[in-house]
Amino acid sequence: MTRPKVYVTLKIPEEELNLLRSFCDVEINDKETSPSKQEIIKRVEDKDGLLCSLMEKIDQEIISYGSELKAISSISVGFNHIDVSEATKKGIYVTNTPGILTNATADFAWALIISSARRIAEADKYVRDKKWKIPWGLTMFLGSEIYGRTLGIIGLGRIGTGVAERSKGFKMRLIYYDIIR
Repeated sequence: MTRPKVYVTLKIPEEELNLLRSFCDVEINDKETSPSKQEIIKRVEDKDGLLCSLMEKIDQEIISYGSELKAISSISVGFNHIDVSEATKKGIYVTNTPGILTNATADFAWALIISSARRIAEADKYVRDKKWKIPWGLTMFLGSEIYGRTLGIIGLGRIGTGVAERSKGFKMRLIYYDIIR
C-alpha cells in the first residue's frame, strides 16, 4: 500500500512533523512565509492531503489542481479561507483545529493583565532608555496588586473560560457577561 502524500504550506513543530511523517510522505514549505498561490498549485497536483494555515486562501482553482486530494486540513480555528463548498463537491474532507489557540490566547490575555497592572512595558522602556537612576522612588512603577481583585470578562467561551480558570490562582473574584450563560 502506498503512503499518502501531503503538502504542508508552513513550518510546523518538529514533533508534529515527525508524527505526520510516520504516516505520510511529506513535502514541506520550509520558508517562514506562505507559499504563493502558484507554488501551492504546483505542489498540490499529486498530493492526497494539504495542510495549510489561514494565511493561504485555498480556493476553487487550487482545489481543481489537487485532483488527488482527499483532505485539506487547516492549522487554525477558522476555515473561511478554504472553499469548503468546492471541496465538498469533490469529496474532499476539510478539517480545522478549533481549540488550537485557546490556551495560548488565555495565556497572552494574562500576560497583558499582569503587564498592565504591574506597568512592565512602561518600566522596561524606562530602563532601556537609560533613564533609571539610583536612588529611585519606592513607588516608581509599582503598579497594582491583582491578587484578590475582581476580574471582569465579557464572553465566556473557550478563551474567556481559560482566562477565568487562570484567575483562580490569584484568588480573584470573577464577574462575567455571556449571552448564553
